[in-house]
Amino acid sequence: MNVFYEEDGGFKVGAVMSSTDASLQVEAPHGKRSKIKTAHVLLKFTSPLADFLPQAETAAADIDVDFLWECCGADEFQFEALAADYWGHAPSAIEAAAIALRLHGAPMYFYRKGRGHYKAAPEDTLKAALAGQEKRRQQQLQIDEWAAQLRAGNIPEALRSQLMTLLHRPDKNTLEWKALDAASRDANQPPLRLVAAAGGIPSVPDYLLAGFLMEHFPKGRGFSAYAPAQAPGELVDAGVQAFSIDDAATTEIDDAFSLTRLDNGNWRVGVHIAAPTLGIGVDSELEKLVYNRLSTVYFPGDKITMLPDDAVNAFTLKEGQHCPAVSMYLEVAPDFTVLSHESRVEQVFVAANLRHDTLEPLFNEDTLANDPGVDYPYKAELRWLWEFANALEVRRGKADPTRPPQLDYNFAIEDGKVIITRRKRGAPMDKLVSELMILVNCEWGGELDRAGFPAIYRAQTQGKVKMVTTAQPHVGLGVAQYAWSSSPLRRAVDFVNQRQLVAMIRGEPAAFPPGDARLYAILRDFDAAYSAYNQFQDQMERFWCLRWFTQEGVSEPIATYVKEDLVRIDGLPMATRLSGLPDGLQAGDKVRLAIVRIDELTLDIEYRVLGRLDGAAPEPVALDDAVDNVADIEAASMAEALSATDGAAS
Repeated sequence: MNVFYEEDGGFKVGAVMSSTDASLQVEAPHGKRSKIKTAHVLLKFTSPLADFLPQAETAAADIDVDFLWECCGADEFQFEALAADYWGHAPSAIEAAAIALRLHGAPMYFYRKGRGHYKAAPEDTLKAALAGQEKRRQQQLQIDEWAAQLRAGNIPEALRSQLMTLLHRPDKNTLEWKALDAASRDANQPPLRLVAAAGGIPSVPDYLLAGFLMEHFPKGRGFSAYAPAQAPGELVDAGVQAFSIDDAATTEIDDAFSLTRLDNGNWRVGVHIAAPTLGIGVDSELEKLVYNRLSTVYFPGDKITMLPDDAVNAFTLKEGQHCPAVSMYLEVAPDFTVLSHESRVEQVFVAANLRHDTLEPLFNEDTLANDPGVDYPYKAELRWLWEFANALEVRRGKADPTRPPQLDYNFAIEDGKVIITRRKRGAPMDKLVSELMILVNCEWGGELDRAGFPAIYRAQTQGKVKMVTTAQPHVGLGVAQYAWSSSPLRRAVDFVNQRQLVAMIRGEPAAFPPGDARLYAILRDFDAAYSAYNQFQDQMERFWCLRWFTQEGVSEPIATYVKEDLVRIDGLPMATRLSGLPDGLQAGDKVRLAIVRIDELTLDIEYRVLGRLDGAAPEPVALDDAVDNVADIEAASMAEALSATDGAAS
């Protein structure tokens, strides 16, 4: 005797070898023996075992499932009873098995109610299920069509407008992603490569920017609706002529300076910081924008400002205007000793916006050492302030004439061409700005701490720099505390600290009292955002460095050895680790490299070491200029960030 039985969600047949009331020992057509429960048996038959299932499956394939559904009625039924109705006679074992197979294979039409028992799906439910099945079939046809176009090197129109989303933040349930994924798997290429090969990435910078915006500016780089900033109330005029020092492209001018000779022979140095907090109300939409964006984003050729243009224009320290400011005045002796300082909230007349490109040829180390007799605006003030800055650097314990020079790099994009220029870090105009910014950020941080006003500080006590809400030393800068307060148009931390400063100066309650959870939230969010923004800037600068190689036809760049397997590419802010460097290299030695491969899309570059460049004068190398964000790097990069130069990052 043979049996037709159900097991593991399917149907099988076997010859009975032995049996009990509860179980059977059966042998399958291929010889395997197994023990099954008697309750699992649906049919017993004597026809040949080997041909039974193939014949039943053939018969089942000829059964019209729609007709079968119409035959079964609304009540639960047993498959053999339906087989009798369908065939019109007592069914053979093969005919009954065919019905069982057909019922089991059409779960939308028939609901399983137990072993061998079924119930027809209600008509409305069946129609909905069939419509869904047809929809899925049509969707799969669409997926297959799009995938075929992609494999052929064409981007379907339906995908073209969604490419950046598909590549950066895909919804893997969409048909568009499924088509791209299928084509990618078939072509054995990552989606990015497939899209690029089809011409879908005409601009790598635009591709990188799109990913950044989706992650950090999902609503776009524009600003939501907000009420314009209100003009601050009547402010006392400072009675000074202030000037700023900035890059030519700077629009967010945060800081300016003034210098006045006092009757007692001392000097009064004014450091004037733009004061957007005087016109941006607490809990206003503009303030929410500040705490949402957290910082201006800089990258070669462009920037995304923290504040909208009209708010920037209302508070930037623009030439020829009286501007709201939070000022620190320092009384300085002729030997550059700081005798006292005081802070004020006032309006300052900005007499000039000095720009790097026109100032540096006149105000630099050479002209300071050998005065050519050429006059230029604020020459006397600039020379005095530079000498004062040198004295401040000595006082911080950071003056080191033996320290090898470090370089800063500026990027400009003109008609798709990158121009990379170098400037020695610590140039007079940079040192002037950075030292005064370090001074006021230190002193204001101390004042806030002594007054019991919480603030956000940069601290460094054991290597790594961190952000905290209590005054702690910054060893890298050589100061007792350091509260970013000098860039309120560009950084939310400075904006917050200025709120506290204004309240302290005016004798008002702190905007953020001790223990205020909002302060910790802003600190946390700013730290994450600022890091992400700097990473994006680094990513974009790396792309333009790679583009520079191709643009300038450089195939064998020169590199300066730093240490171990680390070299720095001359003329570019790029460092890389290489195997195969010559033995015996000393820091500053030159090596020639060959560029093997540049992949702008993935920002990869591969070099081969050609050998030592004999006869080249070793270049002084500051080891921390190319590696590890250690204390002195923090100090140097901080100084650059504290200048009002657009694009600087610490």
